[in-house]
Amino acid sequence: MTRITQGGAIGSALYRALWRWHFFAGLICAPIVILLAVTGAIYLFKDEINDRLHRDLRIVAPQGTERLAPSALVAKALDAHPGTLKGYAPPEAPDRAAGVQIVGADGLKDTVYVDPYSGRVLGSLWDGGAAGSPSMYVVRKLHSLKYAGWFAERIVEGVAGWMVLMTASGIYLWWPRNRGGSQAGGPQTGGVVTVRGRPGSRLFWRDLHAVTGIFVSVFIVFLAMTGLPWSGYWGKTFYNVAYAVGMGMPDGYWDKYPVSTVPLKDTVDRAPWIVENQPTPLSTTAAGVPATLDEVVRTLDGLGMAPGYAVVVPGKPDGVFTASVYPDDITRERVVHLDQYSGKVLFDMQLKDLGLFGRLAEWGVSIHMGQAFGLANQLVLLASLVAMVGLVVSGLTMWWKRRPAGSLGAPRLPAGAVAPWGLVAIAVAAGLFFPMVGISMLAFAVVEAVAFGMRTLRTA
Repeated sequence: MTRITQGGAIGSALYRALWRWHFFAGLICAPIVILLAVTGAIYLFKDEINDRLHRDLRIVAPQGTERLAPSALVAKALDAHPGTLKGYAPPEAPDRAAGVQIVGADGLKDTVYVDPYSGRVLGSLWDGGAAGSPSMYVVRKLHSLKYAGWFAERIVEGVAGWMVLMTASGIYLWWPRNRGGSQAGGPQTGGVVTVRGRPGSRLFWRDLHAVTGIFVSVFIVFLAMTGLPWSGYWGKTFYNVAYAVGMGMPDGYWDKYPVSTVPLKDTVDRAPWIVENQPTPLSTTAAGVPATLDEVVRTLDGLGMAPGYAVVVPGKPDGVFTASVYPDDITRERVVHLDQYSGKVLFDMQLKDLGLFGRLAEWGVSIHMGQAFGLANQLVLLASLVAMVGLVVSGLTMWWKRRPAGSLGAPRLPAGAVAPWGLVAIAVAAGLFFPMVGISMLAFAVVEAVAFGMRTLRTA
């Protein structure tokens, strides 16, 4: 990326300006990108890791006998772990334990694992929600920086936007210019699709950075864009737009029954993204004897719920039973609400019921998490995340080797150059589409203006 275009002063100014912004964005975002890549790579294999770490709790020996009824398994769990029943997860396969969610006297929710054949309580873990274990819960929270509060989440959102812009600017900087044929008459590929230079040399690191970036660019943009729906500002805006244009979830789903003020995401561990902020329905039956868990599970199995679903038990007189599943086969994603007393299905949402934006978002999230296409999905994303770490390492190494002693070594703009209109247009468009990026651009522009003013005063 040290080549400078020969296409005139305007082209040179645009090239150097993009190079400068690419440099600073890469330098500032580097720690967050590494954190996102490392935690994302770990979380891709959360199920495999959970099974390895907690095999004694999650895996059982398949038996030829019938499984015990859900109510019997819950009773065993409550005997061993007294508290309030919050949910139940039937075994998703013959060799899987049942999970019973219980809130104890300390107010913490634990998952108690029970052998579905013998009723033997295998043990318990603090409930990690969709992550499946306390350790994966930590990885998930680190991935989004939710431990550090809303401001850190906005930083992650900004970094995701900058990853898209750095990819685009990197392609512009890499794009071959004024390259004639080689002496043999063929095209030159050094530094374009192959790496030149002696390993460890500055040229080697420059080419490694550029070539790696080109080959992984599509995956970087995909991961950034499919991660943004979870973000605080961009995700909320996209969510609202999807509903406003009728492409999130069709109108009318909430017209038949009264609803609560509790969003679905506060009810279930893993709600489909496009409906997670929708309200949870209320039971239409005023009072009576609540349906049994056995009846609810039979109803859900009769509906064809995909294995791996979990049922949330109502905690209030007007609450509902809510079952949800987010399987590897995203086409079987589903949320079902049942009346607490009659067991009647009040709401049944599947992927096919969503609008275009909703379906695209759910597919994107599923692939982003390495679920949709099995091991191939996981391995392709793992290779992309490793390449992202390599991009950061090669970029930092390249900068360190070219950096003059005692200086930051940032690319400089041509003397007397003004911001090209093309760059201004790109910045405005990017700032509007990625608001957190726009805010950071304004902050950077202020810093640049102050620095320029100070240099002018020193040389006046």
